[in-house]
Amino acid sequence: MVELFTIENLVTLIILTALETVLGFDNLLYISIEAKRVAPAQQKYVRRLGTILAIGLRIVLLFVVLQLISLFQSPWFGFDVTFAKGEFNGHSLIVLLGGAFLIHTALKEIFHMLVVHELGHKASDGPKHRSVQSALFWILVMNIVFSFDTVLSAVALTDHFIVMATAIVVSGALMVLLAEHVANFLQRNRMYEVLGLFVLLLVGVMLFAEGGHLAHLAFFGFPIEPMAKSTFYFVVAALVIVDIIQGRYQKKIMLEEKPPAPG
Repeated sequence: MVELFTIENLVTLIILTALETVLGFDNLLYISIEAKRVAPAQQKYVRRLGTILAIGLRIVLLFVVLQLISLFQSPWFGFDVTFAKGEFNGHSLIVLLGGAFLIHTALKEIFHMLVVHELGHKASDGPKHRSVQSALFWILVMNIVFSFDTVLSAVALTDHFIVMATAIVVSGALMVLLAEHVANFLQRNRMYEVLGLFVLLLVGVMLFAEGGHLAHLAFFGFPIEPMAKSTFYFVVAALVIVDIIQGRYQKKIMLEEKPPAPG
């Protein structure tokens, strides 16, 4: 027990907590978007409970991965045809399916935002809300996808379960605190909802590419390469800057086109 309280483990704990927090942003964004699908009165409850359940599930996943890591990393099946080849394991399949699901979710929400008024929906009909149970289910399912890489990173950095679990709990507490701020920001700035969906789409593409890389997928001799995290954050930053500039420019145009008040 004494060997846990060392400088090395303290540094590892700080690094893991920072890693879990930074890499947990995409999970937090998904929780905020998924919570908006339930009735307004229950959204805060879904965000908070979903985040807490996600923390617990992440610790369970950590324990499972520690026990079955060889099963997730060992090849399950593969193929090799004229134009493509690949070799899949549990890790690659989870990441690939998670990426595909996020791409589907983001595109569906973007399409819904664009065509809902053109299809003749009346405001009195009101939006169709997802049940709390359904929202929590999908939050937990996607949490497995988002958590897999961070759990494997934790396993690579230390072999002390308590250090890894503590990092997950601390970063989870930060996620609980940040969840309301993210949701409130999106509520006050509705134009950033589209930006959030495109970031979610980008996360899906990143996961899909990473899953293809883990599965050693190659088409016509060209292997699938993963997107670097630094590239991902750079693209997100560029999207945010473009969105801010475009929003301000649009307001400027609206002010210029606004007819002058009668004298």
